[in-house]
Amino acid sequence: MAVETELYDLLGVQPNATEGEIRKAYMRKAKEHHPDKNINDPEAGQKFQEIAAAYEILNDPQTREVYDMRGMDGLNGPGGSEGMDAADLFAQFFAGAGGASFGFDFGPGAGGPRRSRGKGDDSVIPHEVSLEDLYNGKSVKMNMSKEAVCAPCKGSGARGNAKPRPCATCEGRGWNFVQSQLSPSRIGTSRLACHACAGAGELLKEKDRCKKCKGAKVVTEKTRQEIFIEPGMSDGQRIVLTGAGDEVPGTPAGDVVFVLKLTPHASFERSGKDLLTNVTITLSEALFGFSRILLTHLDGRGIQVSSPRGRIIKPGDSIVLRGEGMPLPKRPDEKGDLYVILAIEMPDEQWLKTVDHKVLGELLPPKRSNPEPRPEIVDIANFEESDIVDVRSRSFPASPNFFDHGFPSQFGDDEENWEDDDDDDEGFPDMRGAQPECRQQ
Repeated sequence: MAVETELYDLLGVQPNATEGEIRKAYMRKAKEHHPDKNINDPEAGQKFQEIAAAYEILNDPQTREVYDMRGMDGLNGPGGSEGMDAADLFAQFFAGAGGASFGFDFGPGAGGPRRSRGKGDDSVIPHEVSLEDLYNGKSVKMNMSKEAVCAPCKGSGARGNAKPRPCATCEGRGWNFVQSQLSPSRIGTSRLACHACAGAGELLKEKDRCKKCKGAKVVTEKTRQEIFIEPGMSDGQRIVLTGAGDEVPGTPAGDVVFVLKLTPHASFERSGKDLLTNVTITLSEALFGFSRILLTHLDGRGIQVSSPRGRIIKPGDSIVLRGEGMPLPKRPDEKGDLYVILAIEMPDEQWLKTVDHKVLGELLPPKRSNPEPRPEIVDIANFEESDIVDVRSRSFPASPNFFDHGFPSQFGDDEENWEDDDDDDEGFPDMRGAQPECRQQ
């Protein structure tokens, strides 16, 4: 019977658990308390370390036997892990397999777990781009600064042949143990970087420090970088400059990662490989057709479109221009489609004053008459203009989509939804399956 059960409680197993049960419990607990999955929990790193250390003790038959017989005190002095102090034993586990099994490093100076990557940290930089940039491609040059290994001292921080001495505060470890009372029967042990040597584990005298880096081992350098935004790239896509990040002595430099952030466009909206836009035509064009430059594309080209005669265009009708969407990544000669939602501009009052109302009334379809049967009660309401946008703004949250006329609901992210509503109708035959005529403005 174990004299202490705290380590078993950490893993959630009984003291008589088998090695397989302990291993499964450790994997489950480690996954649950992994720091990457608990970024908002400041105690996740410490909990993860305790679970790892408990597993290392219980997974070893020798240390488990000592723990069962004497508890944590049995791991100190003769008979306990070759005389190793319990604190040193935990330190060994934290720096070894307890973290390595999940790819983490608890090396000198670490205040908690960090991913062991074998190189310096990456620098992630958001970079705003326009839809024109993603459509046409762009080369961007920029001035940047980075930490580089000091050339005169080659990253040692020392002048000439001077050697650093071990830090007396942490005895050269770079960190110190800190214990905290987590509960009446539980004491947590964690490591903090040494404040005297900043986690380096060694110190240089002022006179022995390198003149250029002042003992810091690195200096700030100005660099000029260039990134290439290829046609068809997406919002959120990453452009990686390998080895262009900050340098640390003895460690390969990290990368500089640019994350593209698309800014809203005034006229176009992107959906995967396709584009959407709104175009307004006149009432005459809606009734009798049109043949003109309908829009100016993202590359400055004028796109001429001819509508078929004999078809009336209704507000909200949409057409598709094949091959006028976004270029495909790595295949700039292939493009998606451009969907155009048509709105109709009604004549103004000034135009109405210039025409004969009687003649125009005879030409237009007749007015609607009162409903039959006529309602028994009829109230007269005043005609007043209103702003429906203002009413909707008080009833619904604002939408970032510039299609505020009820049209976006027919479109989705699924490309199968991007079909013209009138595919089976007669009309616009030259725009279905064929490339529309494109001319330079």
